[in-house]
Amino acid sequence: MKVAIMQPYFLPYIGYFQLINAVDIFVVYDNIEYTKKGWINRNRILVEGKDEFITLPLQKASDYLNINQRSLAETIDNERLKMLRKIKASYQKAPYFEETIGLTENIIDFKNKNLFTFIFNSIQLIIHHLGMQTKIIQSSAINIDHTLKSEQKVLAICKQLNATSYINPIGGVDLYHKDTFGDQHILLNFLQSNPITYPQYQNEFIPWLSILDVMMFTGKERTKQLLTHYTLS
Repeated sequence: MKVAIMQPYFLPYIGYFQLINAVDIFVVYDNIEYTKKGWINRNRILVEGKDEFITLPLQKASDYLNINQRSLAETIDNERLKMLRKIKASYQKAPYFEETIGLTENIIDFKNKNLFTFIFNSIQLIIHHLGMQTKIIQSSAINIDHTLKSEQKVLAICKQLNATSYINPIGGVDLYHKDTFGDQHILLNFLQSNPITYPQYQNEFIPWLSILDVMMFTGKERTKQLLTHYTLS
């Protein structure tokens, strides 16, 4: 049983979905602290040849609340319209705009204002769109000691899910140790996305934008192929 665990990210880059595709169970953290200036409620799209952020506005709240305790701002309905207008204006001439815009509208028009629920729904919709078979669950539903931190929390989740393999993005290579996982009879691997390029109109290519960019320019079938363009170490 292959397992991966990640924070919820809003319309993340393709590497996030490569990780999902590489495992049997994908756990999304909902009961950990929200962090500012990360990728939880924002990502980048192509706008007139440059990368620009699209962001889910949040209600003001304590910095110590968990992700599943944060809410979208009361202005979200207006912000949805602005975000969709920006996406449509940026990608209306992309070759797979018509194939992708319905999915995009369904993601952004989701009415639940809980931050985690909103992002969790968007991940599920993209997984379904791309025909991925991975089971996706939220961390709070797993029966472990949720006061555990870092590697010990990951190990507890893996053991509770009967994992034989844990896969982490390459950025965690200094955080997790193969010997520690091996002592629990769990194989630890790190996923490194291979370089991916594709035409973005006539512009100089900007890598690692939101998965929306990949789907708009390459389409569903090519995106499915790109889900396997990674190396495990």
